[in-house]
Amino acid sequence: MSDETPRARRLADRIKVIVAEMIERRIKDPRLGFVTVTDAYVTNDLREATVFYTVLGDVRDQEGTAIALNSAKGLLRSEVGKQTGVRYTPSLEFIADAMPENARHIEELIAATKKSDEKLQKRAAGAQFAGDPDPYRVPREEGQDPS
Repeated sequence: MSDETPRARRLADRIKVIVAEMIERRIKDPRLGFVTVTDAYVTNDLREATVFYTVLGDVRDQEGTAIALNSAKGLLRSEVGKQTGVRYTPSLEFIADAMPENARHIEELIAATKKSDEKLQKRAAGAQFAGDPDPYRVPREEGQDPS
C-alpha cells in the first residue's frame, strides 16, 4: 500500500518477521500446513494488521491452516505486543495470498500464447499474398489491352 506511513511500514515488517518465527517455532497445531508469511500491512493508526500467507498443499491444507492461524491469533498478537513494545497492539487478520495462483495462471497464459504464435508462424511461412503481384493500379496507355 503506497499510502502507508514509514512507521506503519516498519511495524508491518516487524510483525511479518515475528509471526513467521512464531509459526515456525511455537505454534504446534496439527492443522497448520507448510506456511510462508509473504507480507504484512498495518493501518496508519497502527490499530490493525493484515498478514498475508501462502500454504503449500491442497485445499484441505489451506483450510486447516486458516483455522489454525485464526485459533492462534491471540497468542500471536500477544507476542507481537511483547516484541514491538507499541502502546496498542494491532489486531491481526490473516489472508491467504493469491499471488502464487495468479502467477501460475499468467505463466499458463504466456505458454499458450507462445504456442499459438509458433503455429501462426509455421502457417505464415509458406503463405503468399492474395491478388496481383503489383497491387497498385497503373494508368493504361492508349492501345494497351485492358486485360
